[in-house]
Amino acid sequence: MRLPTLVIIAGPTAVGKTELCVRLAQELGTEIVSADSRQFYRELSIGTAKPSLAERQGIRHHFVDSHSIAEYFSVGDFEGEALQTIQEIFTRTDVAILTGGSGLFLKVITDGMDEMPEVNLDIRKKLMERFEQEGITPLVDELRQLDPAYFDYVDRNNTQRIVRALEVCLATGKPYSSFRTGHKVERPFRILKICLTRDRAILYDRINQRVELMIQQGLVEEVRSVAEYRNHYALKTVGYQEVFDYFDGTYSYETMIEKIQQNSRRYAKRQLTWFRHQDHFQWFDAEDYDGVRAYVLENLGS
Repeated sequence: MRLPTLVIIAGPTAVGKTELCVRLAQELGTEIVSADSRQFYRELSIGTAKPSLAERQGIRHHFVDSHSIAEYFSVGDFEGEALQTIQEIFTRTDVAILTGGSGLFLKVITDGMDEMPEVNLDIRKKLMERFEQEGITPLVDELRQLDPAYFDYVDRNNTQRIVRALEVCLATGKPYSSFRTGHKVERPFRILKICLTRDRAILYDRINQRVELMIQQGLVEEVRSVAEYRNHYALKTVGYQEVFDYFDGTYSYETMIEKIQQNSRRYAKRQLTWFRHQDHFQWFDAEDYDGVRAYVLENLGS
C-alpha cells in the first residue's frame, strides 16, 4: 500500500507561495496546512500578509486564524496539532500541502523534535512574566550563562526559543543543548520538499510593494490594537516592531515604512540562506507553476 504524500511548498516572504499553493490544491483536490508562525493568530492579519478569503478561493487553510495571540502556542504544540490535522486530511485524500516560510515550523513536521524533559508550567509562566516586565535582554543574558553553546546558535530576538531553552535549563539543571540530538523521526507519509525563489531584484520589489499595501490596509491601526501584547514573541518581528518603535518616537512615519521594507528584505535573505542549507529541497522559480505541477504529479505517481 502506497503511503500518502505531504507536499511542502517553502520559500521566503512575498515570493508567491499562497497563489501557487491554492492553484496546486485546486488541481489535487486537497487542503493547505499553514506553517507560518504568525498567521496562526486571529488578531494579526495585515502585518502577517495572511491570505484573504478571496485569495484562498475556497481551499481550506488550516492554522490560519486558529489561535489567539493571548495563547501560548509553541513549535511543539504546532507539531502535535499539525500532525493530527495532516492525518485527518489523509482520511479524505492521499495528498496534503504544507506551506510557509518559518523554517523551524516546517522542520518539526518533517524531522520531529528532540525528546525534551517535561517542564513545570509554572517555570514557563514566570519566564513569560519576566519577559513582559523586563523584556528579552535579561533572559538572553541568563541563557548565555546557563547554556553558552545554544546561546551562540539561537536567534536572540526569538522570544519563544529563548524561553523554551531557559525553561529546560532551569527545570533540569542541564544545558538545553545537551538534549538536542538532531535525530530525525520517521513519519507515516512520504514527504516532497519544494522551495520557491525569484530573481533577487524582483523579490525585493515585491516585498517593497507588499509593505506599501500593508500600510494602506491599516497596519499601524492593527499594531495599535494589539499594543497590550507588545512583548509577545509574535510581535517582536518585522512589520510590528518597527511600528512600535514609531509609536515610541524612535523615528518618523516615513522612516518606519523604509525600515519595514529594509528589514523584510533582510528577513527574506535569511530565509533563503536557511532553506539552501537544508537537504532535499527541489527549487523552482515561483512563476514556474507548470514545473512544480509536473514535479509533484511525477512523484505522486511513483
